[in-house]
Amino acid sequence: MLPNRAEVVVVGGGAIGTSIAFHLAEAGVSDVVLLERDELGHGSTGKAAGGVRAQFSDRINIELGARSLEAFARFGERPGQEIDLHRVGYLFLLSSPQDVASFAADVALQNELGVDSRMIDVAEAAALSPLIATDGLLAAAFSPGDGHCTPESVVLGYAGAARRHGATLLTGVGVTGIDVVAGEVRTVRTDQGPITAGTVVIAAGAWSRAIGEMVGTALPVTPLRRQILVTEAIPDLPPVVPFTIDFATTYYFHREGRGLLLGMSDPDQEPGFDLAYSQRWLPRLGAAIGARTPGLLDVGLGRGWAGLYEVTPDHNALIGRSSTTPNVLYATGFSGHGFLQAPAVGEVVRDLHLDRTPFVDTSPLSADRFHGATGGRPESHIV
Repeated sequence: MLPNRAEVVVVGGGAIGTSIAFHLAEAGVSDVVLLERDELGHGSTGKAAGGVRAQFSDRINIELGARSLEAFARFGERPGQEIDLHRVGYLFLLSSPQDVASFAADVALQNELGVDSRMIDVAEAAALSPLIATDGLLAAAFSPGDGHCTPESVVLGYAGAARRHGATLLTGVGVTGIDVVAGEVRTVRTDQGPITAGTVVIAAGAWSRAIGEMVGTALPVTPLRRQILVTEAIPDLPPVVPFTIDFATTYYFHREGRGLLLGMSDPDQEPGFDLAYSQRWLPRLGAAIGARTPGLLDVGLGRGWAGLYEVTPDHNALIGRSSTTPNVLYATGFSGHGFLQAPAVGEVVRDLHLDRTPFVDTSPLSADRFHGATGGRPESHIV
């Protein structure tokens, strides 16, 4: 049943939204209500590859990723859910001198911030990921603490714990409008009725731009379709397969059951909300497989699916408080990194709401950065 009022209304029921609801409720915030128009995790979270890492080029992303890895490692205790975490490492395969130099500088920054990443030679990369062909490779970057887990289980864990702490999580409820009076949100209108809100948190992923427009806050988030597929069972598949990324092509894979999960970006993909799975990407994917993992060309392909990246102009998240509507917070635009940063982002938004100082200064991720001279803060580890 839709409540009449809430201290905080969280819009969006993916990993980010449920993490925020959990962290707020755990901190004692009363009347936290999360609204999801579909099922929890049904949006981008449920379509994600499940990678978790701290191997980034931007200091804030490194800190958000590392903090989240710590939370994923003890997720069974807090909030209390098995998430099938495999810390098999992330392996970036590098085939240009420019990428080698860039990753070497980024590894130095990661090490400075406590991340156990390192540059390795081609022979070690092949030993770590024996499915690869090394033609054209110059070096690789490896972070053994990274890995992958199950996105749906993370959402389930946060949602269950949020409810145990008193939060109300409602599915099948769509936000149709938000009333702003004297510069502040007063009412969230839904297809099930209105809710008087003290604070609204926009965590609607690829759909956040429209919610921002309701409160006069520009959130430059663009939906972009990305596709993934899984292979059939592979005989003699190594028991440990790192999350391996051929950086030049963005082709990646990691173990999924007795087979592999495969994906890569499509530079010709037009923005939009199209979620239909298309085989148009298969020739490009096949070429990448043939060049980097030719032994997989004869492996049968299983099911595939499409999801949405929530892309910003600089591929960095939007986290902060609205400068136009101060009782609105937002956490969106993660450009493919929302699931892996969800635990840390939940902490940050909790602290912003409670006027605490977060563990990392996310003010550079304000949506207002695109109105300034710099226009953003690029993240180079994009796949």
